[in-house]
Amino acid sequence: MKTIFQNIKNNYKLVLGVLIVGLVIGWMISPSGNTNNVVDEHAGHNHEEEATVWTCSMHPQIKQDNPGLCPICAMDLIPRSSMKGGEHADPNEIVMSESAAKLADIQTTKVVLDEPVKSIYMQGKLNIDERRIAELTARFGGRIEELFVNFTGQEVRKGQKLATIYSPNLVSAQRELIEASEFKENNPSLYKAARAKLKAWDLTESQIDNIEQSGDPKVNFEVLSPIIGTVIMRHVALGDYVKEGTALFKVADLTKLWALFDAYETDLPWIKVGDKISFTLQALPGEEFKTKVTYVDPFIDSKTRVAKVRAEINNKDLRLKPEMFTNGVLQSKIAEGQTAIIIPKSAVLWTGKRAVVYTKVQERESPTFLYREIVLGPEAGAFYVVKEGLEPGEEIATNGVFKIDAAAQLMGLPSMMNQVADNESSRHHHGEMNMNDQAEGNMEHAMFNVSGNCGMCKETIETAAMSLDGVLKADWDQETHMIHINYNADKVKLADIHKAIAKSGYDTELEKAPDDVYQSLPECCHYTRTAATVEAEKVQDSMFKVYGNCGMCKDRIEEAALSVSGVKSAEWNEDSKMIHVSYLSDQSSLDKIHKAIAKVGHDTDKEKAPDEVYNNLPACCLYRE
Repeated sequence: MKTIFQNIKNNYKLVLGVLIVGLVIGWMISPSGNTNNVVDEHAGHNHEEEATVWTCSMHPQIKQDNPGLCPICAMDLIPRSSMKGGEHADPNEIVMSESAAKLADIQTTKVVLDEPVKSIYMQGKLNIDERRIAELTARFGGRIEELFVNFTGQEVRKGQKLATIYSPNLVSAQRELIEASEFKENNPSLYKAARAKLKAWDLTESQIDNIEQSGDPKVNFEVLSPIIGTVIMRHVALGDYVKEGTALFKVADLTKLWALFDAYETDLPWIKVGDKISFTLQALPGEEFKTKVTYVDPFIDSKTRVAKVRAEINNKDLRLKPEMFTNGVLQSKIAEGQTAIIIPKSAVLWTGKRAVVYTKVQERESPTFLYREIVLGPEAGAFYVVKEGLEPGEEIATNGVFKIDAAAQLMGLPSMMNQVADNESSRHHHGEMNMNDQAEGNMEHAMFNVSGNCGMCKETIETAAMSLDGVLKADWDQETHMIHINYNADKVKLADIHKAIAKSGYDTELEKAPDDVYQSLPECCHYTRTAATVEAEKVQDSMFKVYGNCGMCKDRIEEAALSVSGVKSAEWNEDSKMIHVSYLSDQSSLDKIHKAIAKVGHDTDKEKAPDEVYNNLPACCLYRE
């Protein structure tokens, strides 16, 4: 021990230097370490304080502070942050769990290049070929001495006698010829004039020569059929006197007929001469006839807004009759051998101004989708042609698209109804796309009855509705006669949509079409009007307040109102809390509608919902304070 102290004493300068250096180094390191500890603790503190929001992958409107079960579908809630992409993912990605994707029935399809083929359905009827009609008129005045055609519809051969005519003027003209022939060498001009006079009355050279050689005028002249066919019109009877130019008979060759179809103007770009068309007849069920388009009218009828498409059909056995109604299907391509990008209609969300699809993001563990705007070309049956925005090989959602879009809306991501900024996902690795303006405002959905019969009715009804500024989508169902309308309530009123459709010739629940417009519709579009007219006169409109919070409330309120017999339409506005109902006054009343809505848990301005029903509503639907 003494030795140690002695060494320190002898080397105190060295020991003191080492201590000083150690203190300096310790002082330099200590602040950095403390700072790190403080930062780490602070970061940990923030992480603990950051609240986790739990939601349902199938119903993103459900938000809770704690894990649990979804009150709608009973699925396990997941952290909301897990519904977005990871750290290196696009911030607009929508991530779904495998179970949620299966429950939502999400299906995808790869984008392909193919030849777009459109099936065009047309109504029409058979008609006589105008080129195979012969109109027989009297070439000279006289009396019908003999009639060999006794009824309309009689079959005749070419050259067959139809009638004989006695004409005093013709007898005189023959005598002039006989007399002139005796002096034809001395007065050739008179002879030529006499022959020319008979030629003008449609006598042949051989007939004139026979008259000249016989020396006796022919009293009765025969009317012969110029073609083989059927007498479709007989204008004279035995003993009738006729003047020059009077119509006698009309004969038509029915061994070849025209099939005339009504083509709506939106279908005309697809129709061209040579396209194959198959059609059926109501009179011959189970049989299909095939032919080709031979002619397309160069003009559109100003009243019916259709053009005639003509095809020819052989009818040697005369089974087909003129005026038979036909239903035709035309298969058309944009151009032979030309391919284009086509996608199923179910993949597209259409706002009226923008077309939206959701592309699947590859190399993700869970189903992940990105919003994409595209530019559509023509419709091709169950597909759309895509002009811009997609490339072959990409994968898009084709089923459950609305559910993906709803999740995007509730998370504030780009969606069908959310404006997309210029620097967001409207640009992608294929280049910048041409985008239409986003539909903004108070979006509403309506459903009501519109009378009609066929595919042409559907085109006219939807076109009339879409002609109004603010209507984003119109879809009329031919079976149920119900039309679904998506519209901006700030720009157009529902009553105006009813009026626009009625103006085009179709009765709605609230408006009756003008009689003259209805009468001008094509024959296939003439629907039964009695019930629609009476119903329209009894429909009443009313608005009143109903309390609620969210989209689930809207569905529940409208379903309750529509469950009342006689209620034709019901629309509840989430912002104003007002519901607009249309109902038949002889079948329903406002009191019944108020009670039906209150019964499902929503207070109205006249009826209070039962407390036990209200308390069983999902948390997001509880509106009472």
